[in-house]
Amino acid sequence: MTSEIRPPAPKACDTCPYRRDVPSGVWAATEYDKLEQYDRPMVEQPRTVWQCHQIDRDSDKRRMCAGWIGCHGGAELLALQIALLGGRIDSATFAEAVDYTSQVPLFGSGAEAAAHGRADIDVPGDDARRAIAKIVKVRGDVNFG
Repeated sequence: MTSEIRPPAPKACDTCPYRRDVPSGVWAATEYDKLEQYDRPMVEQPRTVWQCHQIDRDSDKRRMCAGWIGCHGGAELLALQIALLGGRIDSATFAEAVDYTSQVPLFGSGAEAAAHGRADIDVPGDDARRAIAKIVKVRGDVNFG
């Protein structure tokens, strides 16, 4: 079986909302809201795999977000269990996600990442505006608020 969603990249992308070094205010509030939902107990989590923001949602190159996996831990994510059982990922992809270790510093929870991201959301700084411009070049379907 082939995965519909590829495993996480070796490191979270440069604009990943889970990275500690990404500027505040890059993403829309609705995107930051989603991060906190994966902090919940497994049975209360969303059932959708969090995909990397750098790749179009419907691309055949789409992959799970390395920051999401690294922050929350693959074994703790209901969405991964459902994706495996539903055939959206294969057992090798599941194992890679469960064994994943981030190569860059990440926030300790979705709530921490979301709080950081929302801090400058109304007036993003120069670094955030540059990050947004970079993403817009790659993705036309992402909400920035």
